Formats: sequence, structure tokens, C-alpha cells
Amino acid sequence: MKVFQLQDFPLNGKKVFVRTNYDVIVKNNKVVDETKILASIPTLKFLLAKQCTVIIGTHLGRPAGKVKDEFRLKPIVETLKSLLPRTKINYVQDCLGEEVKKTVNNAKQGEIVFLENLRFYKEEKENDPAFAHALANLVDVCVNEAFSNSHRKHASMNAITKFIPSIAGLHLQKELNQLQKAVDPKKPSVWLLGGAKLDKVQLIEQALQKADLILIGGALAFPFFKAQGIKVGMSKVDARSVETAEKILKNKKSKKIILPLDFVTTKKFTAKATSKIKHYDEFSKEDIGLDLGPSTIELFEKHLKTAKTIVWNGPLGYFEWVKFSNATKEIGRFLGKLPATVICGGGETSTAIHKFHLEHKLTHVSTGGGASVQLLSGNKLPGIVALEKNYKKFRKEIH
Repeated sequence: MKVFQLQDFPLNGKKVFVRTNYDVIVKNNKVVDETKILASIPTLKFLLAKQCTVIIGTHLGRPAGKVKDEFRLKPIVETLKSLLPRTKINYVQDCLGEEVKKTVNNAKQGEIVFLENLRFYKEEKENDPAFAHALANLVDVCVNEAFSNSHRKHASMNAITKFIPSIAGLHLQKELNQLQKAVDPKKPSVWLLGGAKLDKVQLIEQALQKADLILIGGALAFPFFKAQGIKVGMSKVDARSVETAEKILKNKKSKKIILPLDFVTTKKFTAKATSKIKHYDEFSKEDIGLDLGPSTIELFEKHLKTAKTIVWNGPLGYFEWVKFSNATKEIGRFLGKLPATVICGGGETSTAIHKFHLEHKLTHVSTGGGASVQLLSGNKLPGIVALEKNYKKFRKEIH
């Protein structure tokens, strides 16, 4: 994969549009989790050290192409100011127009101009060339530092690359390099898959190709049991998922799949409901499986110990409730002690990892959510493809 990289690009004193993904949770006008913002800081510091004028474009929520005050970016701007206290940050409440042009032109080298929510314009999600061209006209070059949004074909990451040189940000480079270790793993490779939905058909198909073993936990396991005629009580499962599981089990490589031995079950879907450990084939009609049992944790850890590369996608139980969080927490801690390369992807996985303070114990925790799942599933990301095409288009001009 050939793309422009920050380290190799002549950037001194240039105006640089940096597309970030600061789509974070905001409560009472304060950012709850700074993870996505922190991921962009090395790139911003790199550019500021080169005396660039940095223009930040990002989105928040789904305002559907309309200006909505609850999706304004002021809380995020305030957070960024606290993270870069020595840098002047000019917040302008629009993305385009005369005020934006004036602010960008008046900004000094080493300063930041923070644009308003790009999704206030419907043209952003429509990948509109005119909207992208207007953004491109503000700057000299563009940096994609929004890996977690690169599975979407939006104007500020795709159409813009047709007009100006576009570069991979430092965190985006790191994401691609680390996730490549999962796609092209050191053997043996074990994939640990969980979550609540069997909508990861491509991911499981990729796992069948890449992994030596696939450990399936969480509610993801129930369609596989039901597909074999094993009762799962009131556990979360739908007919479509069972059909998908049946197809997967017909694959010759499905012998790589290892399912749970036991579950923590309850008869009421509440945080403090009475629970009981049951073997996978002992479910009554009322039972709901909400976590993996101790025998399964022991089995999974035995297999994980043999791996050189581990890919983890999806929590292993209903981790939001303490009573049903044990498998996710304990196996997560176990992974943190292994010498193997441990690559974690998916939004819920990341949430669980941060909840149990495991992020610094694992090789890589992707900020990607859907983007990391798409990449692990063997799909190309539109935002990355756009960078590759941009490199081919502009490389002779630059070099």
C-alpha cells in the first residue's frame, strides 16, 4: 500500500486540513471519553512543530445535514485547548463561507482553526465534489487522521483527495500497521469473537481463512448451538442468525470453531438477578445466558496461551452489568499478560477494554469500531483507497 506519509512530505509553513474523528460522547457540555481526541494529538503536534496552520474538520453525531445546537463542537474545542494549552485555537462556527476564509487567512503559522461540525452540511455525507473542493481551496494539503471513519465515503475524506495532496496521519498509519498483523499473522493465530449479533459473517469467514482457532463467546455463540438443535432458552438469538450459523458450520474449516462449555444464566434480564452456572446443553425454557462460565474461561485461556497472534472482537458477556462481566474482564486481563501480539477491534470491545483499564496492557486497541471490523473482514476502506489513488496522482508533483 503506497500513500503519502507525514514524515516524508514537505510541510513547513503550509496550511493543512486535518480530518479527525472527534465523534465522542458529550454530557453536560463536557467530553466524557477523550480517547479519539488523544489519538490525533501526535499528528497535530507534528504539524504545529513544522509551523503549519492546522485546520481541523470533524463531525459529531448525526445532525442529518442541519445545524443543531446539541451537535456543535464547542465542548470538543475546549477539550483540545486543555490538551494543547500553548496553542492558539480559533473556533469558527461554520465549515465554509467568508468568515471561515477570513479566519483561515488571518491565522498564523503554528495556530489551529477549528471548523464547525462537517455534518451540518448534507454534502459531507453525500461525498459532494463541490463541497470537498471548497474545503480544499482553504488549504495546501489534507491529512486523514480519521481511521475510525475511513469505512465511509464522505467528502472530507474521499472527494477532497481529488483536488489536493492527501496524507495518512500518524495514528491512521499505526492503525493500518497494527491491523495488518491480524490480517497477516504470526502463527499460531487465535481469533476471539463475541458480541451480541451474528452480523459479522465476513469477519468469521476471514477468521476461518486466517486463524488456526476461533473461540466464540458472548451471545454470538447461541445461533451456533441452535443451528445444531441445542436449546438456548430465552437467550438472545434470531432466525436469520441461526441460518447464518448453519452455513458457517457447513464450511469444512468450521472445525476450527470452539464454542463455550458453560454459561452464567439467569431467568430475569436485570442487573442483580439470581444467576446459576449451567452447561451449554442444560438450558431450561426460561434461561438467559449472559456470561461465559468458569469452565469456558479455563478452556479459552488454555487455547489463547498457545497463540502468537490474537485477534479480539466483541465482549464475551453482558459486561455492562457487574454480575455478568467476569469473562470479558478475566480473559481481557489474561490477554494482557501474554507475550503474544493482541489486536483488539470493534466499538463494544474498545468500551469494555477501557472500562476494565486494559488498554495499556494489550498490543493495540483500535479506535476504529466499524472501520477495524471492515478491515479485519478483508474489505478495503474507501478512505484508504482514496489515499492510495491520491498518491498515484500527486507523487510526481511532490517528488
